[in-house]
Amino acid sequence: MSHLRRRPTADRPPHPAEPVAGAALRRAFWEGGELVLIGEGRLLDAPGERPGQTRIVLELHPVDGSRRPLRLRTVPCYLPEATDDSAQTRHNLDWTGFTAHLDPALLHAPALRPVTGWRVEAVVGCGPRRARAPLAAYWCGSGEYPPAGWTGPALQLVPTVEDGALHLTVRPVRARVDSCRSRPDGFELRGTAAAPGGALVLRHRATGAVVESLVHWQGAEFTASVGTVPRLAEGHWEPALTLPDGDAPLVLRHPPTGACQLPLPADRVLYAKRLSDDRLQFCVQPAEPLVDRITPADGGFDLAGEFPGGLDAPLELVLRHCGDGRERRAAVHPADGGRFTVRLPLTPDGPDGVPRPLGKGVWEALLCPADPDDHPGHPLRLHPAALAQLPARARSGDKSFLLQRRWHDTLIVDSLPVLAALERSALRQHRLRTESYPAARRRPLRDAVLYDVFGGRGYACNPRAVHAELARRQLPLEHLWVIEDGQEQPPGPVRAIRQWSPEWYEALATCRYLVGNTHFPEFLRRRDGQVVVQLWHGTPLKRIGHRMPENRTTVDGYLERLDREVPQWSLLLSPSPFATPELIASFGHRGEVLEGGYPRNDRLARPDPDEVAAVRRRLRVPPGRRVVLYAPTWRDDRRGAGDRFEVDLHLDLAAARSALGHDHVLLLRPHVHCGGALPDDDFVRDVADYPDVQDLLLVADVLVTDYSSVMFDFAVTGRPMLFFTYDLEHYRDRLRGFTFDFERHAPGPLLTGSEQVVAALRDLDPARYRETYRAFRERFCPLDDGGAAARLVDRMLALGAVG
Repeated sequence: MSHLRRRPTADRPPHPAEPVAGAALRRAFWEGGELVLIGEGRLLDAPGERPGQTRIVLELHPVDGSRRPLRLRTVPCYLPEATDDSAQTRHNLDWTGFTAHLDPALLHAPALRPVTGWRVEAVVGCGPRRARAPLAAYWCGSGEYPPAGWTGPALQLVPTVEDGALHLTVRPVRARVDSCRSRPDGFELRGTAAAPGGALVLRHRATGAVVESLVHWQGAEFTASVGTVPRLAEGHWEPALTLPDGDAPLVLRHPPTGACQLPLPADRVLYAKRLSDDRLQFCVQPAEPLVDRITPADGGFDLAGEFPGGLDAPLELVLRHCGDGRERRAAVHPADGGRFTVRLPLTPDGPDGVPRPLGKGVWEALLCPADPDDHPGHPLRLHPAALAQLPARARSGDKSFLLQRRWHDTLIVDSLPVLAALERSALRQHRLRTESYPAARRRPLRDAVLYDVFGGRGYACNPRAVHAELARRQLPLEHLWVIEDGQEQPPGPVRAIRQWSPEWYEALATCRYLVGNTHFPEFLRRRDGQVVVQLWHGTPLKRIGHRMPENRTTVDGYLERLDREVPQWSLLLSPSPFATPELIASFGHRGEVLEGGYPRNDRLARPDPDEVAAVRRRLRVPPGRRVVLYAPTWRDDRRGAGDRFEVDLHLDLAAARSALGHDHVLLLRPHVHCGGALPDDDFVRDVADYPDVQDLLLVADVLVTDYSSVMFDFAVTGRPMLFFTYDLEHYRDRLRGFTFDFERHAPGPLLTGSEQVVAALRDLDPARYRETYRAFRERFCPLDDGGAAARLVDRMLALGAVG
C-alpha cells in the first residue's frame, strides 16, 4: 500500500529493503522435563513496547536438511534490558523478550528419529515485516553454555552454541556414569553400559596415547577406577569403555562427589571434570580453586571449596574489575583436607575503612598469594553441583549484584548499575532529557542546592567545603548531592540523588543553586533566578580547554560541548590572580569571575589536629611514621582498559620499601582517570579510591608528584614537595604544554630517576628550596587563607537573592 512508503526524514530513517533480525538466548534450564529457553528477538528499527507487538517463533532446522523445520511457539515476556542493550533512542523494546518450552518428546517422534541434530533460528515479525536470525548465545551464564538434560535412561538432549547459533543434539548414551566418587588413591566410577564387557580406556587428547584399566562387570552395570598410580602424563584424558560395538565415551548422570582433585607429585593433581555437555574428562594439571558451596551471607556470599596443595602459603581472594583493573581483596581461610572458605564481599571496606559496594561492571574472582609477585592468581572455578545455584542475586543499599558464570564454570560477579534498565536505557534517557527536563523547568524554583563532584564521584573537593559552610550558617536550604553508582553517601540530612535518574533531571531543573567542580551536562539551560556555580578542581599547570594542543581537543567535539556549557555558568571561581586569566582563556568564559581562593583548602590553611589524627587512623598509619603521598597525574597518550588510562608509577617500590619501609608509609594516589591494580601492604597504601584527596594532603608530610595540580593545594601546608619529572620534555613539549615556566618556579627538586626520589625522601632538605617555595605560594595560592568558602558562599547567596 502506498501509505506505507513514507518519505525519509532526519529522525525517521527508511526501512531497509530486507528486514534485519537479531535474537539471543539469555537463559536455559530444565523444568518438569522440558528445556526452557528465555531470550530476546527484535527487528532492526521496529518497536516492541507492547506484548505481542513483536512476534517470535523458534524454528528447529535439521542440520542434515532432510526435512522441514519444526516450529516452536514462544510467549512474550517483559525484558527492559533489551531496550537498554540496544543503545538506540527510537523504539521501546521492553516486550521483545520471549519464553519457550521444548518438550523433548517432540524430537523423539518416530518420524524424526533419524534426525539427531537441529539448528535453532528465530523468526521475528512486527506488523507485515519479518526476518529470521540464528538464536545466538548471551555473553554469560546458561545462555552461553546451556545445560544438557536426560530425556531417558540412555538418551540426552544436548544444547550447544556453535558458529553463532544454538544447536540441539539428541545423543544416545552408551556408557552412563551414575557415580564418580573420590578415594585416597583415585576415582571410583559406577554406571551402566549398553552392553557388558570391555576395558576402561583413557586416551590422551594431545598425543593419542592410550592407558587401559580393568572394569568389573555385573551384567550391564560396571565399576572401574582411575588411580593416581601409575601417574598419567600431564594434559587431558578422555575416558571411554571398549564395548563390542566400539568405544563409548563416559557421560556423567550426576556431578562427582567428594574431592574432584587428587594430589600428585610436582604440584599437580588428577582432576575429574564434568564438561559442559556432561561428558567425563580426567586432567593432570596444576590445582585449581574449585567452589562447591555458595551460601548467601551478610554483605556478600560465603564460598567453600577445594584447592589441594594451593593452600601452603597465605592466599587472598582478589576481585579484579574487568574494565579498569581495580582490585578488592579479602582473606582466604584454609581448612582441613585441602579445602578453603572465604567471604566474597559485595561491599568491601575502602581505603578509609568505610564499606562501599563494588563498582558497576564485571569483576573476576581469583585466589592469589598474599605476596602478589609470586603468582598472577588462579580463577575461581565452579564445581558442577554449584552451577545450578547461579545466577545468585544479592542487594546492598541501592546496588544489586549477580553471582554468575562465564566459559561454563568460571565465577564472576556482575555489579549492576544503580539505575534499573527501565531508567538507564538510551531511549529513557533521551525522553528524560528532551521531555521531562523541559517540563520540570516550568515548575517554580525551590530553595535547594544540588552539589556535583566529578559527575557524582563522592562527597569531596570544593563542593564539600561549600556545603559545610552553608550547613554552618543553618540556612533554610535543602541540600542534594549527586551520587553515581551508589559509591558514596553524603552526611547528615543531605539527600543523595542518583545521577541520570528522573529525580536528577528534576533537580537540575528546579534547584535554585547548582554547585559543581567539573563539567555540567551539556543540555543544561540556566533559568532566570537559577545560580550555576563552577568551582573547577585545580590551578592549571597543564593546559586545559581552548588552551590545550589542538590534536587533544578536536577529536570528540569537546570544545563544541564546552562552548555550549560555559554560557550557562553564573559564576566561575578562580583560586588566584595567576589562575584567573588562564581559566577565562581556557573556557572562553565571558561572565562573572570570583577570585577568592579554593574552599577545599580552608582545611589545609587551618588544620584541625583531631581531624589529622582521625585520618591517620583511617589510613592505618602507625604512630611516628612519616607519610609520603605519591600523586602522579595521567598521560593522555597512555590509554588503558575501558575508558581509563594506564598507571605507570615509574617508581621502584622494592627499593623504596628497603630504604624507607621502617619509618615511612607511602600513599599511592594516581589520577582518577587512571585504572589498574596497585599494591597495598604494610608500607604501601592503595588510596586510589579514597573519597577526598584533601584528607590525604592534610596528613602527608611530603608530597611526590609530577605535573598534578595537587601541588598548588599542598603548597598551602608549607611542607616539602618532590617532583618526579622523568618525562618532562615529552609532557611539556608534545603532550599538554605548561602555563608557566615550571622548571624555574617548581618549589622542590625535579628528579628524573626512581633512585633520586628515594634518596631525596631519605635525606629531605627543605631549606634549599625555601625561597622558591615562598615565591610559589605568593604567586599561586595567596588567597588560601581559610576564608575561601565563606567568600564564595556570600557571593553565591547574593546572586540567588538578585535572581
